[in-house]
Amino acid sequence: MTERSQRRNLLISLCLAAATVAVYAPVRHFQFTSYDDGDYVYENPQVQSGLTLRGLVWAFTTSHASNWHPLTWLSHMLDCQLFGLNAGPHHLVNVLFHVASVLLLFHVLNRMTAAPWRSAFVAALFALHPLHVESVAWVAERKDVLSAFFWMLTMWAYVRYVETFNTQRFQPERFWGKLANVFYGLALLFFALGLMAKPMLVTLPFVLLLLDYWPLDRTQWTASVSSAKAKVPLGRLLKEKLPFLALTVVSCAVTFRVQRMGGIVVSLEHLPIGERVANAAVSPLRYLSKAFWPTGLAVFYPYVKWPSDAVVAAVAVLVVVSAWVIWEARREPQFLVGWLWYLGTLVPVIGLVQVGLHSMADRFTYLPSIGLFIMAAWIVPCGATGQRVRKLATAATAAALLGVFAVLCRFQIRCWRSSETLFRHALEVTTNNWLAHNNLGYILARTGRLDSAIEQYNEALRIKPDCDEAHYNMGNALTRQGKGSEAVAEYREALRINPDNVKAHNNLGAALARQGKLSEAMAEYAAALRIRPDYAEAHFNLGLALAGQGKLAEATAEYTAALRSKPDYVEAHNNLGIALRRMDRIQEAIEHYEQALRLRPDFVDAHNNLGNALLQRGNLTEAVQHFEQAARLEPDFAVAQNKLAWVLATLGPADGGDPVRAVTLAQRACELTGNRVAACLDTLAVAYAAAGRFSEAIATAQKAIELARSAGQPELVREIEARLLLYRDGRPYRQSAEGTGIHNP
Repeated sequence: MTERSQRRNLLISLCLAAATVAVYAPVRHFQFTSYDDGDYVYENPQVQSGLTLRGLVWAFTTSHASNWHPLTWLSHMLDCQLFGLNAGPHHLVNVLFHVASVLLLFHVLNRMTAAPWRSAFVAALFALHPLHVESVAWVAERKDVLSAFFWMLTMWAYVRYVETFNTQRFQPERFWGKLANVFYGLALLFFALGLMAKPMLVTLPFVLLLLDYWPLDRTQWTASVSSAKAKVPLGRLLKEKLPFLALTVVSCAVTFRVQRMGGIVVSLEHLPIGERVANAAVSPLRYLSKAFWPTGLAVFYPYVKWPSDAVVAAVAVLVVVSAWVIWEARREPQFLVGWLWYLGTLVPVIGLVQVGLHSMADRFTYLPSIGLFIMAAWIVPCGATGQRVRKLATAATAAALLGVFAVLCRFQIRCWRSSETLFRHALEVTTNNWLAHNNLGYILARTGRLDSAIEQYNEALRIKPDCDEAHYNMGNALTRQGKGSEAVAEYREALRINPDNVKAHNNLGAALARQGKLSEAMAEYAAALRIRPDYAEAHFNLGLALAGQGKLAEATAEYTAALRSKPDYVEAHNNLGIALRRMDRIQEAIEHYEQALRLRPDFVDAHNNLGNALLQRGNLTEAVQHFEQAARLEPDFAVAQNKLAWVLATLGPADGGDPVRAVTLAQRACELTGNRVAACLDTLAVAYAAAGRFSEAIATAQKAIELARSAGQPELVREIEARLLLYRDGRPYRQSAEGTGIHNP
């Protein structure tokens, strides 16, 4: 390659990278979406923990999200290790992988064809086409951009292998044979890594055979007869691909098993073979139309039952185009390669084995569209590009087309700004989109717009009455509105449709527990755990129910199980601390409260509970600090106000007592509880006495006794009566720091 060619290629590469980054720059301000990003990042404790040995084992053994793609999990773990849950950098990593694939595509295609401007056009279309926004702007689709990166590396290594193989044929020194083996081994390695990012790469061996035909000209059927291109028997070409095919078979088997276990493979009973074939026939043309006219793009396209005339017309078009490219193959092999690349790489996602409930998805075109781009780049005859006027016209047309795609791409990127914009856009450009209604309802509910959310759930159920997720979400919204009985009915309907909906079992259990039906609630938690033994929330709720029954040892075991599945579960740490403290395992309780506060420093309950435990251990100063922190974080938290007041009132000045402040805090606690809680009034009486205001202490204590009697608290009545005698004698109630006792309001 000449120095001029190198400078030209470098300039093209810089322009491709700059254009791609400029178009996708807004994603640095985007947040995670509610659609799968939680499963992959922000609700996944294994991923949030970063790169750990435990996480490494989990990545290679889990079937979470109904996929086996350990490299994708490790990629997300590394992001969390570096950036935490700051979504912007996660998005930018996707963009960087996309840019890397764009540059590799240009480099490899140019190396194979020696056509830099056509190769640049293909790479630019790949970089800027609006169909690819979903793969790049969606954090959960890291698997797309990561696997594509290894696809490009595999092609690069394979091309280098072919070049070295050709050199070996014509210069049969031992060195070239070893070097060819190195590149072949790299191609296999990159292919294996790509499969571990996303099994979509299973069609790559087929594409390598296409590249052998054109532009590598290795087969006996290609037009080139140049002695610089070594012709290889078909048997040898197939033999070269056998290791790749072996990896493909393994990947397909693992993927099918994992997806079937995850329950996302749709059965023939729910989707007959006729409908699958119809969708498989129509989808390539739908993708083709969006490739040439990329409007109306959505995150989800509902399944469509196609009429027979539409299917026949689609098949006819596919047959005609296929016949044309075969007829032109001897003169224009690039069209045959591009068309078969497009159709062949769509096979895993065409819907014959239906995974999920979509009829198609923009992300499925990420790699297949390269075939169409190759056809578009080579549609201008070579002779025409040699004439200056036509060359300028071709360049201007290509630049204009890329400019239009860049603008459309930028507009499509804006749809991914938030979950709400994403699903509102989907509803604008599609019809009967039950999933978009359901997911928009979820977003509205999460932001407190419950009535609007319920409207969306009702619309989703109008379109798809058997949508268990919409019933489940409806139950959640009704729960938040205080409509417990209606919520229970929705959860039960969700479970009638899908008995394996673990979240519905768990939330139904919680709703029943709130109604006092603990036995039924525990049965639902147990059902959830039979389906998903590592479901942390179900373990936690079962622990709550057991603790409510006084079964502290069993509750402790459930909280511990929840923490095994979700180590950063702050509520589980806090409640485990409560159970341990009730079992007089104070030091262990303190450790869990402290862990909860390390994970969430503003966790008011944990501050309050840690204060109690520290008081029990006699650590007065630290206990007061935590009560102070709880009262500061939540000024309306009566419990913290009352406990802090009690400590400051019952200790003498030498031990850190402060009667004046105790009165203020106790008055605030009584105000917050409407002066109707005996324990708070008792604390106020103690504070009045400590401040020397004995008449007020006597009156307040008498009122506290009345409330305690009416509430059926005889022990508290006896304690207050004993203190009342002190007040009548003009003496305050005092306790040492070690013996400080606190009543709960």
